[in-house]
Amino acid sequence: MTAAAHRSAVEIGATPQGPREVPPLGEQRAAADLSHVDTVLGNGLRVLAVRKATVPLVEVRLQIPFAGDDPMHPATAEVLAETLLTGTRRRDRIAIDTELALIGGELGTVVDPEHLAVSGTSLASGLPTLLDVLADVLTGATHVDDEVARESARIVERLAVARTQPRVIAREALQRRRYGDHPYTREMPRAEDVAEVTPEAVRALHGQAVLPRGSTLVLVGDIDPDTVVGDVERALTGWESDRSAAALPALPDLAGGDILLVPRAGAVQSQIRLSAQALPRTDPRYPALQLANLAFGGYFSSRLVENIREDKGYTYGAHSGFEFTGSKATVQVEADTANEVTAAALLETRYELGRLGLVPPTDADVESVRQYAIGSLLIATSSQGGLAGQLSALAAVGLGPEWLAAHPERVARVTTEEVAQAALDFFAPSRFTGVVVGDADTLAPQLNALGGVTVERPE
Repeated sequence: MTAAAHRSAVEIGATPQGPREVPPLGEQRAAADLSHVDTVLGNGLRVLAVRKATVPLVEVRLQIPFAGDDPMHPATAEVLAETLLTGTRRRDRIAIDTELALIGGELGTVVDPEHLAVSGTSLASGLPTLLDVLADVLTGATHVDDEVARESARIVERLAVARTQPRVIAREALQRRRYGDHPYTREMPRAEDVAEVTPEAVRALHGQAVLPRGSTLVLVGDIDPDTVVGDVERALTGWESDRSAAALPALPDLAGGDILLVPRAGAVQSQIRLSAQALPRTDPRYPALQLANLAFGGYFSSRLVENIREDKGYTYGAHSGFEFTGSKATVQVEADTANEVTAAALLETRYELGRLGLVPPTDADVESVRQYAIGSLLIATSSQGGLAGQLSALAAVGLGPEWLAAHPERVARVTTEEVAQAALDFFAPSRFTGVVVGDADTLAPQLNALGGVTVERPE
């Protein structure tokens, strides 16, 4: 049998009359039909319950503000998060896992400088059990000595591996460059601090900081929002305090400045990380800035990707995106490159930042990123888990389903002129600071010649 000849995409799309026409885009739909209840319980917990009955499941997202000034707070908080689900006065670890398994459910925890987050899912019919287990760990977690010792040892091992990873090294360097010793920079505890955490300290932190007032609980799934709020209130009756959960202190605004070369001896690759002040989601200009960012580096067909990946081959991937922290927002630009092209990649990145404002996106460019922004939002909120994650992030800054449902229309109204102005105002190279992490002996001569780069000196 003779193998079929390979046909290119152009040949496949061709017809006797010429290239096959691309069908027009369909009419944009709303992000979701978000039937919901948004209320604050008597204990100060904000509950946002949303009906999305696509499958008989429910997603739960709890966010507790969890900031702390104590130098040991990051380590103690990490151990607390890892031992929260290891046992309570009513259930041991096996009982928790068994009850969750019987309802097709799971719970997980993660902590960062802003929040302690508890995420879970279960069959909708199993929600009462999920809420009972959640209430039990919030009010009765024991953090027993053996579990604290076991999880602390695992965290120390994990940290030892993580801190050898270039992306982790670059992230910590960028945080120090942006915010100095602000608590927000303590995203990962020091291994030596974790080794010193005691069970008594973990239990004390739980009592002092795992608080409902100021926290948010999001439920999305095959639920009746009106009914489920009452279920939540009854389940969490014992979780109460007159004090509020500890919010992270406001971040200072970023100012532009030199890029810091952070030495990593012997590295064959470099990490470029740039950052500048941006706008929060609540700002009227945010939709225009969102589209400007997409045009610059926010998706695969962006200018930055086409320049330093597709055209010049300096990096496998380049990206720009937003980071939202409290009421503040920043834009990040990142790329990993081989040493020999690091300076050239940084030069081209700066060039594209300046070009975005001076040679702004065209009407066609703006329409392309507009469709991408609206379409990606619809995809992100099409599943229960995706919708729960989006709403949890919004709820943490006081927003709700109304903002999410109205955002596609806000994006649709943005003009090309507004995108151009946002590009000029927020993507000027002078507004950015950041780091390059790599081998200083190799990189310093080229970066010094480029200018605007200083070398970190050992303390």
